[in-house]
Amino acid sequence: MLSPQYTILYVADPAASARLYAGLLGAEAMEVMPTFSLFALENGRMLGLWARDSVRPDGDLKGSANELAFRVTDTAQVDALHADWRARGLAILQAPVTLDFGYTFTAADPDGHRLRVFARSE
Repeated sequence: MLSPQYTILYVADPAASARLYAGLLGAEAMEVMPTFSLFALENGRMLGLWARDSVRPDGDLKGSANELAFRVTDTAQVDALHADWRARGLAILQAPVTLDFGYTFTAADPDGHRLRVFARSE
């Protein structure tokens, strides 16, 4: 089976986005270039931040067409990350709420990419 290893987000400023994601992820980028930054995540996946004006072929630049989802262990972690991300200035699209899959909130990075944090209902 072929499995995707990389998630690439198109961003206005890869260096600024790398600083933001370094704070959110608690990790530094392993590669930083003028048009691209790359993070190695603990789960073996990679997160790339690519300058949208250098993407070839040109992409559909609607950042809210998908989301990065971060599963945490409990509702207290959801609330703690919600407070932290609000303090960092991220736009909160949805305050913490219980949905059919669990307790969650949704934020957006400066490029409009949706970031969801959730704790599964058990």
